[in-house]
Amino acid sequence: MIMCFDSFNNSQRPLLFAITFAFLFIPQLAPAEEELGAMWGTAEAESNYYRLVDIPIPPEIPMRPGSFEILPDGRLAVGTRRGDVYFVSGAFETPPTPEYHLFASGQDEIFGLAWKDDSLTITQFGEVTRLTDTNGDGTADRFDTLTNNWGYAEGHEFAFGSKHDPDGNIWVALGLSGSYESHNLFRGWAVKVTPDGQMIPVCSGLRSPAGVAANAEGAMFCIESQGPWNGSCSLKHLKPGGFLGHPASYNWYPFVDGLDAPALEPNSNSRLQVEKKRVKELVPPAVLFPYIKMGRSISGFRLNQTKGKFGPFENQFFFGDYTLSLIMRATTEQINGVWQGACYPFREGLATGIMNVEFTPKGQLIAGGFTTNSQWPVRGESPFAIQRLDWTGKTPFELQEINIRPDGFLLTFTLPVDSVVAANPETYALTTYTHVFSAGYGSPEVDHTTPTVTRAVVSENGMSVRLSVDGIQESHIHDFDLAKMQSKTQQPLLHAKAYYTVNELPSALSGK
Repeated sequence: MIMCFDSFNNSQRPLLFAITFAFLFIPQLAPAEEELGAMWGTAEAESNYYRLVDIPIPPEIPMRPGSFEILPDGRLAVGTRRGDVYFVSGAFETPPTPEYHLFASGQDEIFGLAWKDDSLTITQFGEVTRLTDTNGDGTADRFDTLTNNWGYAEGHEFAFGSKHDPDGNIWVALGLSGSYESHNLFRGWAVKVTPDGQMIPVCSGLRSPAGVAANAEGAMFCIESQGPWNGSCSLKHLKPGGFLGHPASYNWYPFVDGLDAPALEPNSNSRLQVEKKRVKELVPPAVLFPYIKMGRSISGFRLNQTKGKFGPFENQFFFGDYTLSLIMRATTEQINGVWQGACYPFREGLATGIMNVEFTPKGQLIAGGFTTNSQWPVRGESPFAIQRLDWTGKTPFELQEINIRPDGFLLTFTLPVDSVVAANPETYALTTYTHVFSAGYGSPEVDHTTPTVTRAVVSENGMSVRLSVDGIQESHIHDFDLAKMQSKTQQPLLHAKAYYTVNELPSALSGK
């Protein structure tokens, strides 16, 4: 939703942007400043465990970071909204001693970077391009268009790209035209671009996607923005042949060999659990992020595979949020062939609107982005920034992960819990809600229920608790409030909230 404002100063599209803004976004006014400030309130405590480090940017460099990559020689590559690529040395040192080298320019809104075979592949507004320095002078001199087989014309039609998958493909998520329509080829689709430049449409139904990445099992996901047919931001599985919820992109099925459009469109003002039974191709969001509680305009994300260098959250996704200038995390699991999982607060107080993140070889998390003037307020006040989150080596007391079980949930913690407190079912406050599945813009939380925790069994080592729960609700967010929980040393949780999305109820999980 927010990225449309990023094109306001782009000389290629000012008129189209102004028209789009006037007709679509005046009703959705910018959030009040006090609303932007009403977040978790944990920044000071978070700094004891994950320190924010500024990476200086020279004032003469109009950075506007949109994507990151780690180069084989240990430098940081940065792709920008303005279409430049910089190689940065010294960004991972303590303190940072960055030196910026312009590798390429003249591109457009780079929201994907991936290095392979001595070339840098970028995903930009209108194409996927391979950049190569053929003469070794440190500057790209060969620009190969791998594909531009999608349409584009106006400021909402962004393209966000992945890293290379194991077969060398880049996955690209394509935003709709003006949030509600698909006027140009494959708008609202995810596509796969092969190393030889073939573009393969994968799935339809996106609205305004941002980052694209694989989980630890290799399944590809994108983040989706709140808006029409999306009650909140969500993590969506890019299932081949699937339909991800927004029907505006049905019109491009005739251009896809071997893939027919769903026989039905979803009904508006319904519920996801109803429509996924009607529209068999409908893939439910894997993780729903409650609006404002957990992000407002979620952006790029990466999988933590630092082997413990970033603390106790291995194989978890870490997300930026543009409007609220924060970082969140999420976990995924597959139940009955369908992906679902949970999201958790992590770190607030970043300097600007976060567009993307990247893990470094030292196990640090790079986060960066920009603001887009007063039309869409951002909590972080810097016009652009690159920052680094460094783990201090101290382990916070956190809810590490939630997993569903046939009779409830398994909660795993980063430190041993107080066995008496954790064994009391009254320690766990649990509510559920869902959203209206609707062509309208966003949705309130609806259909609230209050499940009952009937039993809590603490593991021998105190690191997990098995909850028996009456009243788990399919297609609902399960909102956990663990403010009463304590560690073995009587610490409170750093973040007491977490949110699990139930798409499927397991009938049995052998051995778990």
